[in-house]
Amino acid sequence: MTKVSSSIFADVPTVLLQPKELSRNVSRHTLPAVWMRSGTSKGLFLHRKDLPQSPSSWNQILLSAMGSVQGSTNQIDGMGGGTSTTSKVAVVARSTRPGVDVEYTFVQVAPDQAKVDMTGNCGNMLAGVGPFALDEGIVEAVPGDSEMDIRIFNTNTEQTIIETVQLTPDGRFREDGDYSLPGVQGTSSPIKTAFLNPAGSMTGRLFPTGATQETLTVQSRYTGSFAVRASLIDAANPFVLVDASSLPSVLQKLWPDKGNNVFLSTIEDIRRQGAVQMGLAKDLDAAGLVRGTPKIALLTSAGDDDADISLLSFSMGKPHPSLQLTGAVCIGAAMSIHGTIAWDLANDRQKDGTPRHGMAVEGHQIAAPIPWRIRHPAGVITAETVLGMGKNGTVHVDRVAVYRTARRLFEGNVFYRA
Repeated sequence: MTKVSSSIFADVPTVLLQPKELSRNVSRHTLPAVWMRSGTSKGLFLHRKDLPQSPSSWNQILLSAMGSVQGSTNQIDGMGGGTSTTSKVAVVARSTRPGVDVEYTFVQVAPDQAKVDMTGNCGNMLAGVGPFALDEGIVEAVPGDSEMDIRIFNTNTEQTIIETVQLTPDGRFREDGDYSLPGVQGTSSPIKTAFLNPAGSMTGRLFPTGATQETLTVQSRYTGSFAVRASLIDAANPFVLVDASSLPSVLQKLWPDKGNNVFLSTIEDIRRQGAVQMGLAKDLDAAGLVRGTPKIALLTSAGDDDADISLLSFSMGKPHPSLQLTGAVCIGAAMSIHGTIAWDLANDRQKDGTPRHGMAVEGHQIAAPIPWRIRHPAGVITAETVLGMGKNGTVHVDRVAVYRTARRLFEGNVFYRA
């Protein structure tokens, strides 16, 4: 028999006999979590009670959990997928606000920087908040009901959303159904997400500058000074909606190559100028520090009868693979308001001039909306807009509803280092 040298295992007894010494070197922590596909995004869903009281203390935890501590471009050492749509977090809690069931805070973790952004809402992640709250026992269904309205307060924008979810016989969220969401394979049950009074989510006004349409003068290191037609609108999230036909010819030629650095840099220049114009940043440098808001989308005519408008939106400096749900809300509102870029492009195809928006008078809906069809890179999404009229005759956006789906992918603990 060959004798094995004891020197090979010389350190083993020392390690095994001193577990307390070993534990002092371990920085791994656990956090109860659920990973969900929510709309066309994926992310972590967490209970508010499991995080530190102050949101400012969440940064290191979430950066580590998602793999963005060192600003890696692939998030290989965390849960994130290296894109803005797979690097998101929803923090959920039971609400104590009157008339509200659940409170939800959205956190965008940068996939390529050690930064988090809590300035805006994410409608795709919002779609999973109702199902998460239901299955986690934060809210409870009435026995025998087949669907449930869950009132959600988004703490980022201080807006209220009504989410209508389908129920199983035992009162849990029913995932299966026949609704097909562009950008997601298969079918699921529809989740109707209605944003109530979505105007002014960050700026306090639907049109922060007071104009439904204006000309932005932009300075770019690649294309010099140029002007574009845009609508600066804030509904569910602030957006810079640009008439793509007004872009400089060099950008229009680059458009097929959506990953071109010149193209992306110039789109970011437009977004920054829009941020300053909307009052969301004091100057262009400050606008560049917050990439999550405002968002930007390039709008074109649909070109066929399957949609009313076409667009390409951007997220964290990159083309979005589909469309932000808040983008559908914002654009659905813009398409219903005379004078916006979206109105011009959508209603240019309307031959009979029939209004597509619904109508509510003092909170009571008197006419149902006809869905707007918005084409994005992954398909077509619909938005149902209801305009409201108050006692003094002023018109406002009463609500915009869109449909999503969601699926619980796993539950357990996420590990992070701190």
